[in-house]
Amino acid sequence: MSDRVPYLSSKLQGLGTTIFGEMSALAVATDSVNLGQGFPDSDGPREVLDAAIAAINGGQNQYPPLIGVPSLRAAIVEHQQRFYGMTFDPETEVLVTCGASEALASTMIGLLDTGDEVVTFEPTYDMYSACAAMSGATIKPVTLRPPHYAADIDEVRAAITPRTKLILLNTPHNPTGKVFTRDEMLAIAEIAIEHDLVVVTDEVYEHLIFDGLEHIAMADLPGMRERTLTISSGGKTFNTTGWKVGWVVGPAALVSAVRTAKQYLTYVHSGPFQPAIAAGLRLPDAFFAEIAADLQAKRDRLCAGLVETGFDVFQPYGTYFVTVDIRPLRADGDGYAFCRELPHRCGVVAIPNEVFYVDPRRGRHLVRFAFCKRFEVLDEAVSRLKALSG
Repeated sequence: MSDRVPYLSSKLQGLGTTIFGEMSALAVATDSVNLGQGFPDSDGPREVLDAAIAAINGGQNQYPPLIGVPSLRAAIVEHQQRFYGMTFDPETEVLVTCGASEALASTMIGLLDTGDEVVTFEPTYDMYSACAAMSGATIKPVTLRPPHYAADIDEVRAAITPRTKLILLNTPHNPTGKVFTRDEMLAIAEIAIEHDLVVVTDEVYEHLIFDGLEHIAMADLPGMRERTLTISSGGKTFNTTGWKVGWVVGPAALVSAVRTAKQYLTYVHSGPFQPAIAAGLRLPDAFFAEIAADLQAKRDRLCAGLVETGFDVFQPYGTYFVTVDIRPLRADGDGYAFCRELPHRCGVVAIPNEVFYVDPRRGRHLVRFAFCKRFEVLDEAVSRLKALSG
């Protein structure tokens, strides 16, 4: 019997429904604590929320400009200068998008042709493979392996072929929580320059880094500004994931290619939320330090509980997520079955990491939990999980 889905494009065969939709629906159906999909359970700063309300009340409810409202584009430019010392033209080198997801889709649709290859690091956010497929391109994964998830630069070099068009890099990295080091970034930059490749960086967790580590901006490295597209968003930083306000920053020619694709996707979006995210980007340094410290404390709380439960825990250094090896609690290491059964067994939802690998067997025994929740929610989840080994 064929597994082919009727009517579905051949490009999308095998992708199916995103795991996040499946597991979030299961969380609702079982009244579970949802540590699967990565969204906070508390609102962002009052200044940002009030700016959105003011924009709505002020009549900013119609189509904004295609490239984004001027105040947000200016704030993005200021942000890149403030945190990374880089200068960009808000008219030609910044594009506001419907979240980082549309930024990624527009970038890959705008830059890739059928037969092109994209080198990226797995486990990967599942959207990467889907966007490549819609572009007719192919993902070439370089595997990051626990416990440290170090990037094997020799494997990166081996993945490059004459069909390689770009390198797609996510740092801080979802789902592992890895923060790429300066040495790793410099080595990847050297490969990109050597092979004349574009580098696309997904930096949505740029302000959510722990333990004093540093976020390295690829575009700021020698020789990389002219070949790097930087993608980020306001959702993760300001607890406004539902607003879907993201952006692409880079050289005018590359941004123009992305804009050509973007205009035929959402065209425009998030009118009154754009000036609100601009207000967020202009918050003082203390805000950015505080959100990282708060999330680090939540990481520590959940990781300690997962260790007590009996999992092998791979401590993350950024993002919303922690990965565990389930084999101490489930000898067959079937993460997908574990996650589907978990809500019914103890009322907690997690994500099986195998969906983040080109070859699911590489991540079969790994599961991801989100810690971007209130402390009491994390404590309740740990209490329920402990029933597994009780």
